[in-house]
Amino acid sequence: MLSIEELKQKACATIDQHKDQLINIAKDILNNPESGYNEIRTAKLVSDEFNRLGIPHRTGLAITGVKGSIKCGGGPGPKVAVIGELDSLIVNEHPHADAVTGAAHACGHHCQIGMLLGAITALSNQEILQDLSGEIVPFAVPAEEFIEVTKRLQLRSEKRIEFLGGKQELIGLGEFDDIDIAMMCHTAGDMGERKFAIGGTSNGHIVKYVQYKGRGAHAGSAPHLGVNALNAASFALQAINANREIYMDEDVVRIHGIMTAGGEAVSAVPSDVQLEWRVRSSTPRAVVKNSNIVDRCFKSGALAVGASVNITNIPGYLPMKHDPTLQNLFFHNASGLLGKSNVILIPQEKNRGGSTDMGDLSQIIPSCHPYTSGAVGAGHSKEYIIKDYESSVITPAKLLAMATIDLLATNGGKAQEVVSTHIPNMTKESYLRLQRDNATEVYFDGAMQ
Repeated sequence: MLSIEELKQKACATIDQHKDQLINIAKDILNNPESGYNEIRTAKLVSDEFNRLGIPHRTGLAITGVKGSIKCGGGPGPKVAVIGELDSLIVNEHPHADAVTGAAHACGHHCQIGMLLGAITALSNQEILQDLSGEIVPFAVPAEEFIEVTKRLQLRSEKRIEFLGGKQELIGLGEFDDIDIAMMCHTAGDMGERKFAIGGTSNGHIVKYVQYKGRGAHAGSAPHLGVNALNAASFALQAINANREIYMDEDVVRIHGIMTAGGEAVSAVPSDVQLEWRVRSSTPRAVVKNSNIVDRCFKSGALAVGASVNITNIPGYLPMKHDPTLQNLFFHNASGLLGKSNVILIPQEKNRGGSTDMGDLSQIIPSCHPYTSGAVGAGHSKEYIIKDYESSVITPAKLLAMATIDLLATNGGKAQEVVSTHIPNMTKESYLRLQRDNATEVYFDGAMQ
């Protein structure tokens, strides 16, 4: 039987042996981006790699998810999921954007698949696997980026999904019911000279699909016969801005969105205006409170011009909660691999401002979601590029493998410790109840007031 350190050394050596292949896989995904619930090619690539490694798996989970199973040789024990995200963003100006769809990996998810495959390539090594207990579950999941809301609402109306986020949907489908621990890693372009970051939290959010209905008319000869839906939306946005001073600093409030339809012709009074909006805050309670304020603002625009507005509130993500034992494992391994001075330990209360559906999972089971270096540019922008694939794929693959070994070696003792000491914020049932309660539709007719 090998020691834990010997197992880790063998895992890292295995990943180094496959370094070029893993980086090339990440680059292939970069050059063939697919947005959420459309990741057909990427999912097939993952499935093909699982087949190559001899990993039994299921496909088509939440449309495109791929979930494998690696039984350890040391007998039964906890199940540890190693997660990678399949989807891209839509950033038309990105240098690697798809010319037709505008899909682009402006957040580094292509590297997540590379690091996932690197970790399980190492962990599939029988010399390592025979000294571990329990089960490793490699899981490529869809639709982390909460975008293309109208398309996903159509999927929901077709009953192909219930939730618009991938891990949300997989939780609802029960695909995490058998998982004891979940972890993944993300690339970041804002780490300075440091190479790895652990800790912190994220915002929760609610997503809004807003549709104003007015009345069309000739904009030159008879504007008085129309009801300008664009003016209603513009007034609402000013009302949202007028409320910004009331938001509490500790709530880390972010309110932002886009207009997806603003009229059909400049010569006609706009009668149909549509927006996708987002309300982020640091706690579920603050999300609901600030969402209600924003709904009031959207109503005010309809009231001002006599239009109607329909607000579809869509349950978004919950704040990230890192399990402290998992966090310590990553910190210890990253410090040993990279040097302690190259690792950042972020206070739990530090909020990055963004959102992730890994937060939803972390409310239910022990989870960890650290960040690795290698990217430059602002996330979700055309400037976000992976410059160092060693840092963005190979290093996190090693750290995911090392953490898994820590958890499942010595009869899975560390994993059992994590599970037994973890206090979840909610059960799966209470999570689903919360999210379904957040799924509301508000109709307001300003002409009838």
